[in-house]
This record gives sequence, C-alpha cells and structure tokens, in this order.
Amino acid sequence: MELGCHSGIKRWKERLPVTFALAGNPNVGKSSVFNWLTGMGVMTANYPGKTVEVNLATTHFRDQEIGVMDLPGTYALGSTSEDQWVARQALLDAQPDAILVIVDATNLERNLYLPLQLLDMGLPLVIALNLVDEALRNGLRIDHVRLAKFLGVPVVPTVAIRGQGLDRLVEMGLQAARVGLTRASTPRYGRDIEEALEELADLLVKEEVLLPWGLPPRAIAILLLEEDEEVLAWTRALPEGERILAKVREVASGIAERHGEPTPFRIARERHGLAGAIGAQVETRVSVPSKTQDRLWRLTTSPTTGFPLLALALAGLFAFLFYIGDFLSNVMSGLWGASLSPVIRFVIQLAFGQGIVSKTLLWGFDAGINAALSVGIPYVLTFYLILSVLEDTGYLNSVAFLTDPFMHKLGLHGRAAIPLVAGAGCNVPAIMGTRVLATMRERILASTLVCLMPCSARTAVIAGAVSKYVGWGPAVLIYVIVAGIGFLSGWGLNRILPGRSTGLVMEMFPFRVPSFPKMLRRTWYRFKDFLFVATPIVLIGSFILGLIYETGFLWVFTVPLQPVVEGWLGLPAVAGLTLIFAVLRKELALQLLVALAVAKYGSGVTDLLQFMDKGQIFTYALVNTLYIPCIATIAVLAKELGWRRALLISASTILLALLAGGIVHRLLIL
Repeated sequence: MELGCHSGIKRWKERLPVTFALAGNPNVGKSSVFNWLTGMGVMTANYPGKTVEVNLATTHFRDQEIGVMDLPGTYALGSTSEDQWVARQALLDAQPDAILVIVDATNLERNLYLPLQLLDMGLPLVIALNLVDEALRNGLRIDHVRLAKFLGVPVVPTVAIRGQGLDRLVEMGLQAARVGLTRASTPRYGRDIEEALEELADLLVKEEVLLPWGLPPRAIAILLLEEDEEVLAWTRALPEGERILAKVREVASGIAERHGEPTPFRIARERHGLAGAIGAQVETRVSVPSKTQDRLWRLTTSPTTGFPLLALALAGLFAFLFYIGDFLSNVMSGLWGASLSPVIRFVIQLAFGQGIVSKTLLWGFDAGINAALSVGIPYVLTFYLILSVLEDTGYLNSVAFLTDPFMHKLGLHGRAAIPLVAGAGCNVPAIMGTRVLATMRERILASTLVCLMPCSARTAVIAGAVSKYVGWGPAVLIYVIVAGIGFLSGWGLNRILPGRSTGLVMEMFPFRVPSFPKMLRRTWYRFKDFLFVATPIVLIGSFILGLIYETGFLWVFTVPLQPVVEGWLGLPAVAGLTLIFAVLRKELALQLLVALAVAKYGSGVTDLLQFMDKGQIFTYALVNTLYIPCIATIAVLAKELGWRRALLISASTILLALLAGGIVHRLLIL
C-alpha cells in the first residue's frame, strides 16, 4: 500500500545531490534561514486537496548544489491539522539527507517537542538553536554542547535575522548528508512505554513486513501507539494486519490502565516531560530577565491597553495604505498616462487602425496593465512591507492573543485578525495572508469575511459617491451595515461549516528591531504571488470586458438586468452595467457610471445627482461595497481555496449585496 506520495517533490529530490528540509514553528526564524539560504529562486508544491504549500529551492554553498525544502511552520508532526500533515508527508516523501530544525532558545522546552518527535521517527537532524541573542538578553544561557549530547545530534547556535551561525549550520548539514551523521541515542520514555515499543517493534520484524517510508520498526511502533490514521490504515491492509493491531490494542490498553489516560496522550505527555527535563539541564539563569519585554507584552495583550493600541495601529495602517497608496496609485497612473500609454496607443493603432480590434486591445494592454500596476505597487506592495514590519517587531503575536476571544465567535482564532485588517487596504494580499490559518475551514471563513471587508478601492467609491453627494453620516452608515453583515455572515458560517476552530498555540515572540534587508526579501516573495497570479487574470478580464463594450454588446445586458437593477434595487439600468465592469477594478465604478450615463442620457450629464437621487446613490454604493471585490480577488481565491469554493464565495457575496440593497431601497422608500 502506497501512502500519499507527491511525485513532484520526489522528482525534485531525485535530481539533486544533497537536500535539506527546514522544520520549526512559524515564529522561530525559519523563514529567515530559508531566505538566507535560497535567495529568490523558489517554487511551491501542493498536495492534492491541500492549500498549505511546501517551498522548494536550490542553492549553492562552497561549490555544492543543495536542494532546500521549507516545510510549513508547525510545533509537531501528525494529522491533526493540514500544516502538520503536509509537513510530515513532505518529509517522508522527499526523505531529505538532513533536517535542519530551527528551535527558539528563549523557549527551549516548548520547542524541543518537534525534534524529539523527529528522532522518534528515526530521521537525521541538525538543530539550529536560534535567537540565542534574545535568550541572553532575557538572562538565559543555553549550553548547546550539552544539548547536543542529550539529543545525540549537532546543535548550532544561530541568530538567523543577521545570518550568524548559518554557515556552520549548512556545514553540519552537509556533514550529516555525507557521512550519515544521525542521532547517537533514541529518546527514552517510561519503562512501560519502552517495553511496549520493543514488543511491537519485535513483532514487526518477526512478521517481515515492508515498513512504509523506510522508517525503522520502533518508529512505526510509536506511530501505532499514537493511533496515527495513515499507519493504522497501512497495517489493516497487511495480511497479518489484524494480528498486529490486536497486539497494539493489548499493549495500549495496559498503558492506559496504568496511567488513567489514553496511550497517545501519555506518549505526548512523556515527550513534553522529556523536553522539559532536557531544557532544565541545559539552561542557566545568568541575569535577571529584561522587564521591558514583559511590559510590552502586558501593554499589547491586556484588553485595557491592547485594544486602544490596536486601534491606533490599525488607523495608522489604514491611513498609510489609503493616503500613501492613493498617492502612489495616482503617480503610477500619471506616469503610465504620460509615458507608456501614448506609445502603446500609437503602436496598436498603427498596426490595427481605429476599429474595434484596436480599441479592445487597448483595454488590455493599456487600461489593464495600468490597473494592475496602480493596484499592485501602491496597495499590495505597500501592505506587504508594512506587514513585514509588524511581523519582525513581534507585534502580530500580540494582536493574535488580544483578538483571540472575539475571533472564536466567528469560528477563527487570533491569527485571522491581521488578514481581516489587511482587507481594508486590498483584499488580494489579505486572502493570501489567510495561509497562516491551520485548516481549510478557517481559511474559508476568513477569506469570506475578507471579501466583505471594504478595501481601499471600495472606500474610494463610498467617499466619491456617498460622502460627496449624500453626506459623511450615510457614508459611515455603509461601514456599519457592512460590519454587521460581515459579523452575521461569520457567525452563520461558523455554525454551518462542519468542524470547529483550532486553538491558538504560539510562542510569546520577543519584540525586536526589524531587519530591513529581511523585510525587503519577504515583501518581494509575497508580492510575486500577486504579480504572477492576479495580473494575468486582470489582463484577460480587461480584454473580455473591452470586447463586450466596444462591440456594443454591453447594452444587451440592460434587458435581463432590468428586473433586478430597476425592479429590486430601484437603480437605473445603466448602474447595473457598471457593477459588471467594476469586477475589473472597483474604483472604476464611478468613472464608468458617469461615462455610461453620458452615453445613455446625453452629454449634459456631469454628476450623479442628474440621473440618480441620494437614496439611489446610497443603495448603489452599498451594493458595490458588498459584492465580490474584483477579478484579481477571485483569481487569488481560486488559487488559495480552489475554483469551486471561489465561485461559491463570489456568488454568496453577490446574493448578500442584492439582498441588502433591495432591503435598503424599500426602507428608504418607507
């Protein structure tokens, strides 16, 4: 029986002389090590049905080509969450020559669980003891030589954010790959567990079964006692499987009776206990810990001070995105219009004349590229840079702890707060940011709520239409309505979708001064996703919409739209046409509304109040705010969640927008 292999990862491994895997929790500097090792040549691999990515890259170190596989950040390996399953499966499929496990020196006991679990599986390790500078600042000195003796594997002190110790780490990894340097000892637990493991391992050897993934008998024995679903399924498929499982149940029952808890819990408890015992023997308190860190954590995680500070941080984030992003967007559009746009127009018109083909091509090569650039660089790139600052300072962890109780009401946890906030700038990077969530259920919930979050483009419509023609009070009311709909949607989805929210488990990551080069690299890695995923969709959509407009086919849509737009929403039919076009880019809605109104009602139309009343403007802005943001968002939703889920979320936001718009229209009439 073959268990879940990934052929792409296997092929990547087979063509490289040496491969490393990077493992560790999400907040321990693993990404810093990966970025330092690999530069920018990164590709990703997804297991079928999984959205958690494994990053694959190649690098050269002293004339040696090395493949580097960055596993999802996790505290343990198993099948309890998607990130744990993908991390373990990628390790077993790739079978790297060495696993570089990055652990946090400031919280060693918590971080040793994963290395012990990897040693239990018989895998070769080299440990990077990261954040040793922060540990010393907090008054802790770690004896890495003694730690290496306890674990039987090399331990290298590092400060990944500055690259300290990483050369040595790679050298030890290469040594492990060349000479097969692995552990000198196996983690030892209580006598009854060790006796059970020995008994099951002997039985597997006696039955002469071909063990999965090439793991040793003891590793399979411990996975059986931990009730690992995949290993149990493998065992059931064996001719002698029932005999082996009967023995597993017998020894597991004995352990459970002696300790008063299920055997998997007992093994986990003993592994945690061993991690604590090792940590206590290698740590030395050399000074009183810094009180500044404690004060910062208390200020940022206490509801009394944390929420006001969060409000200030969000206001600053939104203001920076809105004002700086708007300024950069105008600069980009101005530069495009003054330099490249005339050249593109001249070339296309020279080649294709002034007809429909020429005008359609200009929608894509001129307006489409301009739209992608004036959203991508001002809003997406700017947001990612700010996000890197918040991550590197450690503030995001504070936000996660602070907002966790509220997020659980929506079926999420504190890590979802930042993607939701990011949606106020641009929904595209915000949906990409949902990767920090552990399960598909949480990503669906968070992505749906992000789609309902008014981005800066939709805010431009609210400001340009409602604030200008109706008043600032009704403009604020739109945000209140949208927030209420978002909360009710999250509350409802939490009860409809099967499963439940995972708990929030994360390190109390220390506050520190961020590294500017590291922030730039991380920003670029994230921005590439927008460039390569969203931009082509925007261009294709531009060509299609351009063709519909230039051929006059657009006006055909007014007939089927009439019952909904005029009958239900009480808007002129021309407004429905702009809602279709606004899928390309939401701030186009106002420009298109006036432009199509001129084409429909004559050149005398110069502002919205000449063909819409204030109630219609309010309804129009509300509908435009609620329904699916833009085609780039749909593309990213499809990449993160799959096309079926992306289309379902899109359809649900359209239905919500129409429902809310129709109700508001009737309330305004009353």
